[in-house]
Amino acid sequence: MKSAVNWRPLNPYFKSALFGFVALISVLIVSSSVVIALTFNILVTSITFIAAKRSNNKRFESMNAAWPEVIDHLITGIQSGLSITESLIGLSTRGPEVLRPIFSEFATSMKLRGNFDISLAKLKADCAQTGSDQIFEAVSISKTLGGSELLTILRTVGIFLRQDLALRREIEVKHGWIKNSAHLSAAAPWILLLLLSTQPATSRAFSTSDGVLILLLGIAMTAIAYLWMNHLGKLPELPRVFGEK
Repeated sequence: MKSAVNWRPLNPYFKSALFGFVALISVLIVSSSVVIALTFNILVTSITFIAAKRSNNKRFESMNAAWPEVIDHLITGIQSGLSITESLIGLSTRGPEVLRPIFSEFATSMKLRGNFDISLAKLKADCAQTGSDQIFEAVSISKTLGGSELLTILRTVGIFLRQDLALRREIEVKHGWIKNSAHLSAAAPWILLLLLSTQPATSRAFSTSDGVLILLLGIAMTAIAYLWMNHLGKLPELPRVFGEK
């Protein structure tokens, strides 16, 4: 049984600041160097913030992966005798969980306005993805022109979306070990610095102006390498051919 209490994730800014503070105190205890502790504070805060922001994209990815299931529900509903409007409203309770709130808003819009075109346009704007655009464009054309090929179109779109998702997962798996190796390579110098900072001589060396400059350059180079690596490993998104007109 699900809990009635809704758990909310920490705000990315607060979460990154919290982890950065913990890193500051921990490294300060280990190294007794304020400079090195502040360096790790900057690193951990930045990495945690980037990771938190990237986790927000998981909802987008979950939505993107759910459209083939939406198509299956629509086909089943239409074949069972429901209208396309009833099939879309039914997704608010039987559809993928990540999309149920959006289809609930569609159901509410239909009850309040009773205008299918306006409600569908709002639904399309709320989803704002390539897969959803193709589905809702087919539904709109069928509703307006009374097309009899809606099921065939939906099946074709479903096959295309599944093939695209399978290809993307395959690429992500193959590139995963490369990304992990790159992350480890970027972290290795800082792990070594943390180990060496337990020596008083290391703490004194990096407390000088030259030491501070080296640390700042190291942070800058690590940031550039990390961002560039993520840019190279990012898969391009399909253009929204049927986006906002």
